[in-house]
Amino acid sequence: MEISEKIQTLRRELDRHNYNYYVLSAPTISDFEFDKLLKELQELEAAHPEHFDPNSPTQRIGSDINSSFKQVKHTYPMLSLANTYSEGEVTDFYERVRKGLNDDFELVCELKYDGTSISLTYENGELKQAVTRGDGEKGDDVTANVKTIRSIPLRLQGIDYPPLFEIRGEILMPWAVFDDLNKEREEQEEMLFANPRNAASGTLKLQNSAEVSRRRLDGYFYYLLGDKLPSDLHYNNLQAARSWGFKVSDAIKVCPTLKEVLDFINYWDVERKNLPVATDGIVIKVNSLTQQRNLGFTAKSPRWAIAYKFQAEKAVTRLNSVSYQVGRTGAITPVANLDPVQLSGTVVKRASLHNADIIRSLDLHIGDMVFVEKGGEIIPKITAVDKDARFMIGDKVEFIQKCPECGAQLMRFEGEAAHYCPNDNACPPQIKGKIEHFVSRKAMNIDGLGSETINLLYQNELLHNIADIYELKVSDLSRLERLGMKSAYNIRDGVEKSKQVPFERVVFALGIRFVGETTAKKLAMAFKTIENLEKATAEELVQVDEIGERIAQSVVAYFADERNIRVVERLKSYGLQLSVSEDKLVNKSDILAGKTIVISGTFSTHSRDEYKVIIEQNGGKNTGSVSAKTSFILAGENMGPEKLNKAEKLNVQIMNEEEFLKLIGG
Repeated sequence: MEISEKIQTLRRELDRHNYNYYVLSAPTISDFEFDKLLKELQELEAAHPEHFDPNSPTQRIGSDINSSFKQVKHTYPMLSLANTYSEGEVTDFYERVRKGLNDDFELVCELKYDGTSISLTYENGELKQAVTRGDGEKGDDVTANVKTIRSIPLRLQGIDYPPLFEIRGEILMPWAVFDDLNKEREEQEEMLFANPRNAASGTLKLQNSAEVSRRRLDGYFYYLLGDKLPSDLHYNNLQAARSWGFKVSDAIKVCPTLKEVLDFINYWDVERKNLPVATDGIVIKVNSLTQQRNLGFTAKSPRWAIAYKFQAEKAVTRLNSVSYQVGRTGAITPVANLDPVQLSGTVVKRASLHNADIIRSLDLHIGDMVFVEKGGEIIPKITAVDKDARFMIGDKVEFIQKCPECGAQLMRFEGEAAHYCPNDNACPPQIKGKIEHFVSRKAMNIDGLGSETINLLYQNELLHNIADIYELKVSDLSRLERLGMKSAYNIRDGVEKSKQVPFERVVFALGIRFVGETTAKKLAMAFKTIENLEKATAEELVQVDEIGERIAQSVVAYFADERNIRVVERLKSYGLQLSVSEDKLVNKSDILAGKTIVISGTFSTHSRDEYKVIIEQNGGKNTGSVSAKTSFILAGENMGPEKLNKAEKLNVQIMNEEEFLKLIGG
């Protein structure tokens, strides 16, 4: 047998054994025999490097060479799912889908795995790229690490897979592996992982793929994307993926009725505790891909899918004290310090008390026995007090009146639950918090400036506000403890690179209270330059879509503060992007200014989401329901009958795709 043929035979044989062991859990040879075959292949490949293949089974062992991750833009955005916590909310979702489709439909129920999301791209049956979710628009390329996960096929089985497709799933650390890893870390006096999700996420981002391989991650897959999928039905596509070698859960069911959905939820709420991996809920999806497209998306999540989160576990423990944290916006968060208690797989020592009203309603006293649960199984919170267990309790918990950090008298805005420290330009946690927000990934994305480094620079009086970042010098940075010359140059390069960050992200980075990522984008596109935004009145601001009185007053107050104006002027002098770039102004118009438009049906030239963007680019406002204020309906094929009836009753104009494109000039 020729060398190349021998190598290919060994690769196919090892791929088959990997699949049998890690996906089917039905090995047909011993570990010793597997290792013997793998060693034979390693020796042949080493002797004949001309036959190297990046997807060879030998590549799963990983490398100890460090590598940094490059960011990759997702072909299809990885949106998060809307969460529900009750059967009533699941029923509401079912009714929304029924009304939105006005046709027969099926739902598919599947387990919601509690790991870290991953997107794999396969071309001609071979793994080409693995990308983390990141911010939903782009993520980190972790292909080398994913190749070490034995249950993920590097080369697909069969011949009926599309030439190019994307499959999404969850990278998990099984409970048994998690327990072993924490035991090992405990013996070495290293910090323990809080839960398998954190362990899986941290492992996937290690820059040593050999260590990733050692930690025995697993992967379950639940969604296919591409142009030439086997079926229009989500369930059928998953079964096809299973036949190609992917690990697809057996706990998937097509549910034609709401009752079957609720039965599935109730069954797995109990049975999930017997699974080898962590789950935190059920995902419910519309089965038909055509119907999924017709339902479309909101800004953050699909309308055709929802996540039902299991009810949180509860535990009882003792309240020892209450401390107070100051956030970057000055919001004061009370935190309960508790006797350690096991809850949902983690040890809980602290729980949020949210605000003064919550403390008052609970009637808390130091020494109380309190009920603790994890909201959505993530954030611990106190839900009640066991008053029958009170015995020699301490003082009643009263909310503080002054900032614990700077001593300023706290204030509370009308209609707000939280207390705030108003000393936003002199309170240390607020100053450092604003800087952390400014450099964060969704804002200016400056590498090297984490919370510890920012604290170090603040203590050494190198940072007093966000503008000081652009005055940092390599010579000043490199002399500081734990930094050094390499870190100093990395920070300098990150700072210079941030000067190209677009205007809308700079607006978000300023940290104006109540101005989130989406709001910042709307403000940037409405006012075009920082000068226009500075001069904007509250009346002008509320004219912008989704900008209410509270946000408008906050923006006005921000630019009324002379200290903020000085910071912005400094940012301007350093060359930051403080106006909308020319390319984003192309294709902008006011043709639809003042018009409220409803989109209904399916279209041939653009998708519904693309039409929403086009409407906004031309000054219009999108809305989901027909009312007397609706200017017209952009109607495609299969327009919803309810919208049609309401439009006729209210005498609302109906415009087809061709007429709409003609209106906006193409």
